[in-house]
Amino acid sequence: MRRVQEKRSGTTAPRGRPPEGGHRRERRARVRQADSELRREGVDATIAWHPSTAGPSAGPSRVPTVPADAAADRIVADRYRLSTLLGTGGMGAVWLAEDAVLGRVVALKQFTDRRNRACALPEARAAARITHPGVVRVYDLALDEEDDWIVMEALPGESLAAIIRERGRLPVEEVTQLAVQLLSALQAIHDVGLVHRDIKPSNIQVCGGGRVVITDFGLSSPGGVSGGLRVGALTGSLPYMAPETLIDGNFGPPSDMYALGVTLYIAVEGRPPFEPGGPLSVLDSARSARPEPARHAGSLAQVLDGLLDKDPERRMDIARAAELLRATALVTTT
Repeated sequence: MRRVQEKRSGTTAPRGRPPEGGHRRERRARVRQADSELRREGVDATIAWHPSTAGPSAGPSRVPTVPADAAADRIVADRYRLSTLLGTGGMGAVWLAEDAVLGRVVALKQFTDRRNRACALPEARAAARITHPGVVRVYDLALDEEDDWIVMEALPGESLAAIIRERGRLPVEEVTQLAVQLLSALQAIHDVGLVHRDIKPSNIQVCGGGRVVITDFGLSSPGGVSGGLRVGALTGSLPYMAPETLIDGNFGPPSDMYALGVTLYIAVEGRPPFEPGGPLSVLDSARSARPEPARHAGSLAQVLDGLLDKDPERRMDIARAAELLRATALVTTT
C-alpha cells in the first residue's frame, strides 16, 4: 500500500484491528458521540457533482459501489475508522470517520472508480497548498489497492445549497457578509496560482461562528484552456460556467468570479440569473442574454452586474468587488 501523509507520532495497528492498547467499545462510543454532535450541527459532504446542469436544489446521485452497511466501521490506512456515510456523487463518497491516532473526527473523501482515482493526489495537493480559514483543510492522503482517500477536516454547519433549499432567498446583509469571506478565500486560491473552477452553492460550507469555507478542489488547476462547447467537451457545473469557459474552454480567475456572481445571485434572489435549460439554451444565455433583473439585491446589485459581465476583461475583479462589498456592508449595518 502506498501512502502519502503528514509526519505522525505514535504507532498504528495492523490493518483491520484497533490500535494496540485501545478500547474498542470506548472508541466506538467516542465516534458515535462526535458523529451525533456533528450531525446536529449539520455536517455536509464536501464532494463535487460534475459535470452537472443542476442548480442548488439538485441532490447527489447514488454510487452503488459504496454500500453504507458494508463499509461502515472499516479501518482505512490502519488509522481512520469509518462511521457515517455523509454523501455520494460522481467521484465517490464522503464519510465521517475517527482518526484513531490523534483522536479527532475527520471527513474522508473516497474515490471508488479507478477512472477517478487519478484525481485524488492532484486535488489533495491543490487544497493543501492554501492556508486560509475559508479553504477546507486537508490532513492526509491514503492510497491503497482498493480505494484512494483524501482526509479532510469535518466541517460543521450546512452547505449554502442546503441553506437556500431550506430558506429560499437570503437577506442582502447576510449574502454580503458571505461574499466578503468568499472573496478573501478566492484571493488565497488565486495567490498560489490556482483556479478553483467549481464555485457553486454546494461547494460552499457555512460553518457558523462567521466561518465560510470553499470545498472540493477536484477541478482546480492553473488557468488555461480545457474543453468548451466548440470542441464538444465540458468540465464543470454548467449554470456556473463563464461564457469564455463554456464556449471556448478558457478559464482563469475571472471565470471563478463569474461563478461567484451566479452563486451570490442565487443566494439573494432564490433563483438563477438565467432560465434553466439544456446546453443550447445555456449557450444562448452565455452569448447574448442578460441576467433576469435582480429584484431583491438592493445595494448588492452593482457587484452582481460586475461579476456577471460576459467579457472577462471587463468583469469585476476581487479588489473592486471587495471594495464595493465592504462599502455595502457599512451601509447595510448603519
